[in-house]
Formats: sequence, structure tokens, C-alpha cells
Amino acid sequence: MGLAVLLGLAACEKRPDQSGEATYDRPVLVAHPSVAAQSQAREFVATIRPRVESDLGFRVAGKVVKRYVQTGQKVKSGDPLAALDENDLKLQKEQSEAELSAARMVLAQAQGDENRALALRKKGWTTDAALDRIRAAAQEARGRQQRAERALEMARNSLDYATLRADGDGVVTQTLVEPGQVLAAGQTAIKLAHSGELEAAVSLPEDFTPFADKGSATLTLWSDKAKSYKAKLRELSPAADAATRTFAARYSIFRPDQSVQLGMSATLSIAAPGAQTIMSVPLSALYNQGDGPAVWKVDDDGRLRLSPVKLVRYDSDAALVSEGVSERDQIVVLGVHKLEAGRKVRVMTRQSL
Repeated sequence: MGLAVLLGLAACEKRPDQSGEATYDRPVLVAHPSVAAQSQAREFVATIRPRVESDLGFRVAGKVVKRYVQTGQKVKSGDPLAALDENDLKLQKEQSEAELSAARMVLAQAQGDENRALALRKKGWTTDAALDRIRAAAQEARGRQQRAERALEMARNSLDYATLRADGDGVVTQTLVEPGQVLAAGQTAIKLAHSGELEAAVSLPEDFTPFADKGSATLTLWSDKAKSYKAKLRELSPAADAATRTFAARYSIFRPDQSVQLGMSATLSIAAPGAQTIMSVPLSALYNQGDGPAVWKVDDDGRLRLSPVKLVRYDSDAALVSEGVSERDQIVVLGVHKLEAGRKVRVMTRQSL
């Protein structure tokens, strides 16, 4: 139908005579832009996560002899989670105790020598050089005892570290060790989700990150779509994921009830503020000379004027623009590539055809 209309319009156009003057104006098919609300609301798949989730590991290396918890088990702060073989650690503690005992004996001997040397020096029965040597030996004995005390303290701590304990109230989300497994110091053994605030973890595309903290966010659980919860951005990653090229974000959930549980799937709807009213124009009305999209407007005097527009997005049969047109404007919707600015035209609408 569009081709037929173009042919009809071309047939109606009067060619200029030998003097170069047209007998009447060129007809053009026009239409008025229509209003389309653009809320900029976007929906993202979210997962309910705890605000604090710890990767717990032993502070010493060793062989796991017992695991006290299972995945999903609730624990209190200080509860044992797993244990290592303590034999070697007990031997280290006994060795440190023996070193401390020997250091104390040496210090007692050195202090006795120092006291006797001082008494003799006061009576003039020894030299200053001999007194200095005895004092240095006593000082060295004191340092040896201090080192032995610190070594014993570290040995006791290492023995205590053989039992992995919860650092807060929460629930075990993952167990990564089994009895008989040999672990390095710091290797993750248990993952613990701390009790407290829950969050919605989402991945945001690059074009939406400017609106991540400016709009109102609403969370809806997949298991109960009748309920919704307000949310607010707490954390946004400054770098995109290398594989997905999305930005990880965390939204705090306001006043979650018992329906919100760890690991649940949800939909996070984010509506950017300042939702603007945009105009819908036919795709055939857009014209681009290389300087950006524009439309041909018919002014009040019946002449053509090229007006730049700001393109928001394309729909299946229309283009949404946010600047450059209004509802009162008459824009040309067919044959826009054959028009020139300032030409006087005769307006036609689809109703008049």
C-alpha cells in the first residue's frame, strides 16, 4: 500500500514548466506523532543472598579428622565446625614448654652470676670488663626466655586453631572438606552465611548502571508473586565480569519476612526516576543525512523543515524519540528521501486519500 501511495503522490506532482515555475505544490503524506510513556523500568533475575558470607578455613595445615556440621545446618558463634589431627601440634606445644623451662633455668643462673658480680665489683674484687660480660649473658638469657614464652603462646594458639569454629551465628551454605582430607593453611573448608540482613544479588547490563541507585527497586519472589518488597542498592561492582560483561550489584531488602529465604530466586524491578514522555513516529518518517536521525516537519506556512530528533529505541513498527517533535507537529511519513528543506508542499493525510 505504501508503494501505491508513493506512486499516487508522484503522479499528483506537477512538473515545472519552461519558465521554471510549478503550477501547484507537491503533495506529501503527513501524520501527527503519538505519545508513548517510557518508564525505563527493567526487570532482572535476582538471587537471595546474605549480606555477610564467610569462607572459613583452618589457620594451620593438617589432616581433617572430623566434620561436625552439614550443609544447611544452623550454628551459633563459637560452635565447632571441623577438626584437624592434633598430634603434631601437641608435640610442638610440649617442645615449646620444654624450651621455656630451659630458658628459665638459664635466666636464673645468669641472674645469680650478675648479682654476685655486682657485689664483687663494689668491693673492687673484679673488673668492669668481667661485669659487662656477665650482664650481657644475663640480658641474653632474658631474651631467650621471652622468645620461649612467645613460642609457647604460638604453639597453644596453633593447637586451638586445629578446631574450626563459627565466627558468628548463621547457616552452613557449603561444606568443602571430608575426614581424611589434608588441607593447607587458609584453604576454604566451610562456607557460612551469617544471620542478619538479606540482599538480592543481580547482574546489571552496562547501559543500565547509571540508573542502578537512582530509581525505586521492587523485589518479587518467584515462589510468591503476590508479595513484593522494597529494595535499595548497597553495592555495585566497579568492573564488569570478564565473561558476561555485566556488573554485579547487591540490593538490600527492606523488612523481609519469613517468606524470604537464602538461595531463593526473585525478580528485581528497577524504575529509573524522572520517567519521561516520549513520542512514537513511524519508522518511515526517520531520515538520516549522516548527522543523526531527523524528521521532515511541515510548518504553518506549508514549507518543509528538517528537525533533528533524539532516538530512544526502535519498536516493531515505530521509532520512539524523546526530543524534536510534539503532538501538534505534522511530519512527513513517506518519501522522506526525496524532499528538500524550504519547499512548499500540500499536506495530505491517510484519511484524505
